[in-house]
Amino acid sequence: MFERIKDAINRIVKSRLFVLVLVFCVLFAILINRVFYLQIVKGQYYLDNYKLQIRKTREIPGTRGNIYDRNGNLLAYNELAYSVTMEDNIPDGPQKNKILNDILDKVITIVESNGDSVINDFGIVLDSAGNYEFSQTNETLRLRFVADVYGLKTIEELDEQQKNASAEDIINYLCTDKTYGYGLNVKKSDKPYILKMVNLRYAINLNSFQKFIPTILATDVSDETVAAIMENLDKLEGVDVAEDSMRRYTDSKFFASIIGYTGKISQEEYDDLDKDKKKQYTKTDIIGKAGLEKTMDEVLQGKKGETELYVDSVGKVTETVSNKEPEAGNDVHLTIDKDLQEQTYQLLEEKLAGIVLNKLRNVMNYDPSTTSDAKEIIIPVDDAYNAFIGNEIIDESHFGTDEAKPVEKQVYSIFTDKKAAAVKAIINEMNNSGAAAYKDLPDEMKAYMDYISINVLQNDTGILMKDAINTGDETYQQWTKDETISLHQYLNYAISQNWIDTSKLSDYVSAEKYSDSEEIYQGILTFLQDYLGSDINFDKLLYKYLIKSGGISGGQICAMVYEQGVLPMDEAAYNGLVSGAVDSYTWLYQKIQSLEITPGQLALEPCTGSAVVSDPNTGAVLACVSYPGYDNNRLSNTMDSKYYNQLVTGLSRPFYNNATQERTAPGSTYKMVSAVAGLTEGIIAGDTYINCAGEFDKVTPSPRCWIYPGYHGSLTVVNALEVSCNDFFYEVGYDLGTDSGGSYDSDKGVEALAKYAKDFGLGEKSGLEIPESEPQISDEYSVQSAIGQGTNNYTVSQLNRYVAAVANRGSVYNLTLLGKTTDVNGKLIKQYEPVVDHEMKDVSSNTWDLVHQGMEAVIGYNSTTFSGLEISMAGKTGTAQQSAVHPDHGLFVGYAPAEAPEIAIAVRIANGYSSSYAAEIGRDIVRANFKLADKNELITGAAAELGSAIAGD
Repeated sequence: MFERIKDAINRIVKSRLFVLVLVFCVLFAILINRVFYLQIVKGQYYLDNYKLQIRKTREIPGTRGNIYDRNGNLLAYNELAYSVTMEDNIPDGPQKNKILNDILDKVITIVESNGDSVINDFGIVLDSAGNYEFSQTNETLRLRFVADVYGLKTIEELDEQQKNASAEDIINYLCTDKTYGYGLNVKKSDKPYILKMVNLRYAINLNSFQKFIPTILATDVSDETVAAIMENLDKLEGVDVAEDSMRRYTDSKFFASIIGYTGKISQEEYDDLDKDKKKQYTKTDIIGKAGLEKTMDEVLQGKKGETELYVDSVGKVTETVSNKEPEAGNDVHLTIDKDLQEQTYQLLEEKLAGIVLNKLRNVMNYDPSTTSDAKEIIIPVDDAYNAFIGNEIIDESHFGTDEAKPVEKQVYSIFTDKKAAAVKAIINEMNNSGAAAYKDLPDEMKAYMDYISINVLQNDTGILMKDAINTGDETYQQWTKDETISLHQYLNYAISQNWIDTSKLSDYVSAEKYSDSEEIYQGILTFLQDYLGSDINFDKLLYKYLIKSGGISGGQICAMVYEQGVLPMDEAAYNGLVSGAVDSYTWLYQKIQSLEITPGQLALEPCTGSAVVSDPNTGAVLACVSYPGYDNNRLSNTMDSKYYNQLVTGLSRPFYNNATQERTAPGSTYKMVSAVAGLTEGIIAGDTYINCAGEFDKVTPSPRCWIYPGYHGSLTVVNALEVSCNDFFYEVGYDLGTDSGGSYDSDKGVEALAKYAKDFGLGEKSGLEIPESEPQISDEYSVQSAIGQGTNNYTVSQLNRYVAAVANRGSVYNLTLLGKTTDVNGKLIKQYEPVVDHEMKDVSSNTWDLVHQGMEAVIGYNSTTFSGLEISMAGKTGTAQQSAVHPDHGLFVGYAPAEAPEIAIAVRIANGYSSSYAAEIGRDIVRANFKLADKNELITGAAAELGSAIAGD
């Protein structure tokens, strides 16, 4: 037995399996020993000194190239500044929100205690009533933002609830969602604090797809903030101070409309890049967002460098492996003349202020429809007082705060009483089945009914569905056109026709009672009571009628300008306004005169203007001005969302480029097109006389000449341009539409005029490298089209290209803002050469001579306006009517010197009453360009004095 056991053991020992088992046992013993040593013997040591080594590559952005004017003046550049950053290295877990929020709370406290601000580039802001609102008013852009919040790639992926989410819904989702929320208590914290925290958390979340990428929490901070952050780094995990390159703009308001601004690339912008360009950009890059910054982004962008390094578990760099330096972007040199651009802007502002003062009257409750001539429309002072609130020169949300000053508190008390009474009156009116017809209501109640039916129920909330409404319906016509029914009747009818979206009244109507029309209507009334209580635009409407009625005085409005620091405190003026010793009308007049209050701020008519100046021999643009401008420094780097929202919603539309995007009829500035068409087609010759009787009776209704009931008599084409005779060009438009048999066909005339308009370049954009509206050549009414009416609509940039072609006798250049690009050392990379789109070869030299003679005669005919110019000039004025209750638009086009043109000019003052004011600006642009007057003589810093009206407006 023993032998058998011994033999078995010998076989096992000699087998390969035994050797393998033995090896495994030894290795296992070693492993256990090592584990014991590491976890038990050395456990605390390694816990204290644990470092997880991670190799990372950090991209270093290249410095963005500079932008210069034609003379080397710096317009856009970079400046080193300090930013507070944070790398989110906090491990995921139930405590992450609390830890992260505590850190950010400390950062906010430190930054703000030193007078700096954290970033404010989230897509939601607080309105002047303290309510959340989207900064984007464009519906597509708003939905794109909402899709980003919900983490969706496209708008189409949003469900109905997400699409209809309010700004407050978005905030609540981000703060409280169980899966993705930030763990912020929206009930215990005030809205400004919540919005700051959401700004920071959302920015950090955008970088969450790649760890160890710092997020900027505050930019351009002071040395005091830097010191305080550095002192508290042990309490601020992941927070650091970094040097950052900040984009800066010189004299921003003059150039913002053409240069634009920079900002972080959006998901949509990134998705729109082609495959090759995506390799050049990441989702954290700063890119050009508007203007030339966007157009020339690839030129201005530097090449990225990169650093390879090791970081530990908390994101600290432990070792740098390699470093590749970034390369600076290339510089862009514009054709713009900085001095001429600035002076043109100031000329526009001073002229606008002069027009406003000329039309401002100390009257209240003026109705422009009672004025038969648009030139006689005035600006009532109550419109000006209302502009202080309507265009947010003063902040109405401050009136009811603890920090409010005495007059603010008085006004707020008056307002709250008014609001309570107005809402009650509105609900009572709407609850009355026997309510008066709309046309029989007082003007103030009409305004409330309009606001509710159009703004609130239709445009803002969609409760009254536009697409569902049958506009041909009899009841609809009774409400909108005949005005013979009440809003009560209209809405109840709308309910019966299923024009009401009841899903948007779910909080006010029980689901099981949707079929009950009375229940739905009462739900609408309850909704309106709640909605109007926090609707800032309704508040503005209330203030408007409080001012009109005298419930709030002009003195109170003006005094609050001092209380809120809009103007530096002047105790004597302030006390005088409060007591009534200082007349508020006189005060306002003086502040507009001194430009302490500007036309752009008031947003009255007129408040906007534009001018484009170019070299007619190259197409190079010397000035491209849109008034009012804006501060693009506040939009670059990290956007100030509240300021952006003010620009988008501002009544004077500072974010809208009036020079390249605003279209109006050209008026009589179009008459050179008609003259060239008539002369080239043989309809008229240089010695052809056409009689002006003051009224053109060959078509019905019979259009009149501007001189009616007077008349010009017999005129040649030169005389007709000189005095801007409408009848002469009505005849040209009529004859262009008349066949050999004497039959008139308007379409034939329209086609002939359109051919020549296209020859002048008016059928396409001007070539500018920034966004421009498509032109519209008239497609109806040959007679009216010949004087620049019909459906002709052009931008100032397009009119400039056209008059430049007139000046150079038929060479249609593409306009350009670009002169050249150079590298960081000044070495030329590209010189932009003039581009001739086409030549007008069918127009004879004699025709150009006649047109030029006519335009030169315009200057002589209006010698009072152009006296003392000291240089020959040619030009043409024009007016374009908007409507009977709005002042006409004033236009001027011209060139100088007349015999050898060096500049071509186009000017428009929207709602500027008379073309004479635009002509005065054109004259002064010539004086500025050719240094014919001292700058102090041209630019006085005060409202301009107005000359006499030009004949043939």
